[in-house]
Amino acid sequence: MSRTATPLRVLVIDDERPALDELSFLLRRDARIGGVLTCDSATEALRVLRETQVDAVFLDISMPGLNGLDLAQVLSRFREPLPVVFVTAHDGHAVDAFELGAVDYVLKPVREERLAEAVRRVVGGGRAPRSTDETSIPVERGGVTRFLERADITHVEAQGDYARLHTAEGSHLVRTPLTTLEREWGPAGFVRIHRSLLVALAHVRELRMEQGRASVVVGEGAGARELVVSRRHTRELRELLTRRTP
Repeated sequence: MSRTATPLRVLVIDDERPALDELSFLLRRDARIGGVLTCDSATEALRVLRETQVDAVFLDISMPGLNGLDLAQVLSRFREPLPVVFVTAHDGHAVDAFELGAVDYVLKPVREERLAEAVRRVVGGGRAPRSTDETSIPVERGGVTRFLERADITHVEAQGDYARLHTAEGSHLVRTPLTTLEREWGPAGFVRIHRSLLVALAHVRELRMEQGRASVVVGEGAGARELVVSRRHTRELRELLTRRTP
């Protein structure tokens, strides 16, 4: 559903004047934009937002003091959170941005057609998928952000405060603890088989028992992996697999 049929008033935040002017110019050329306010710092932006109603925020990440990610976190706590579009020269913060619920992540130098797509997402009420509660998970590799389908994940491995998502094609690290994924992905069929492992029941091909120790095989062919099941979780896993609908 569209946010509004009337032109949008947006706030643009960037501490570099040439970038601020260029982005403002491009937004004013879009017929869906009815007004553009500008700020050169996150602190000033908060003052403007207290005094003026806007429909969306376009902001840079690297700024002195309160940076763009910090500001987005503050905005996410508003009673009615504003749609946020990050416009930045740095591609390494996309996962953080999407985890904060950003509508889009546009890289500089900004192309007019790419910015138009970001505006379309704002108008359409779009919200980027978050890593813990949607079926598409934004992941980074080599500076490129792609979207991983949760249905393709065979198992998840804890790595400190991070989790490594494994698929048939490879693995990806996300900044989400295993306990959070266990809680939020449980209804989708992810169960704990070890203190550091979750497995997707849909990808379990075999349950092996040898000398009282259990393991499961996930995946197929050359990509198959055998994972050890702790004694604590063996009985529950066997019951879940027995009840699983063929």
